[in-house]
Amino acid sequence: MPDKVAPIPLPEPRTDSDISVEKTLTMRTSIREFKKTSLTLSQVGQLLWAAQGMNRPEGHRTTPSAGALYPLELLLMAGEVEDLDPGLYRYTPEEHHLIPLLKGDLRKDIATASLDQAWVREGPAILILTAIYERTTGKYGQRGYRYVHMEVGAASQNLHLQAAAMGLGTVAVGAFHDDKVNALLHLPNDEHPLLIMPIGKPH
Repeated sequence: MPDKVAPIPLPEPRTDSDISVEKTLTMRTSIREFKKTSLTLSQVGQLLWAAQGMNRPEGHRTTPSAGALYPLELLLMAGEVEDLDPGLYRYTPEEHHLIPLLKGDLRKDIATASLDQAWVREGPAILILTAIYERTTGKYGQRGYRYVHMEVGAASQNLHLQAAAMGLGTVAVGAFHDDKVNALLHLPNDEHPLLIMPIGKPH
C-alpha cells in the first residue's frame, strides 16, 4: 500500500430511527452464523460511528473514555462490502473516514489466528478493536489498563446494539493469538488487539 492514500468518506451516520433502545436490548444476542450477503458502505459507516464516532462538536465520542483520552482504535477488515475493495482500513472518528491500510481479504487468516473460529471468516466484514494503552496509562498509571478494558466493553456493546437495530448481528471474539493478529494487521508496536467482531446478516 502506498505511503499516501486518499481517505474514503463514509455516509453520514443516522442519529434517529424507529426502533427503541429497549427493543434493541431485547434483540441483542451473540450471532455466529451469517447469510452470504454483502454489507453496504452506509451500514459499515453506521457501525463504526456507533463504536467510536464523534457525537458532540467538542470531539467527544459515542463510547465513554476515562479522561477523554480515547485509547481505542477501530479497524475494518472488509471482505464483502459494496463500493469498498477487500482490505484492511482504519476508521478516523474526527472525519468519519476510512484510511486504507492493506489490500486483500484477510478474513480466513484472521479466523485461523482466532483458534479457527469459523464465524470470524463468515461475516462479510470484521471489526477489530485495538488499544494504545499509553494514551491512558500515561495519565492514570497501571489503573489505566482497567479503564481501557472498560472502554472496549462499552464500544462492544454499542456495536451489538447498533447491529441489532439494523437487523445485523455480531459476536465479540476474545480468543486469538495476539502475535499472529499483530503480524497479519501490521500493527505498530504500541497498538494491541483486544476484540475481533465479525458482522453480518444473521442466518
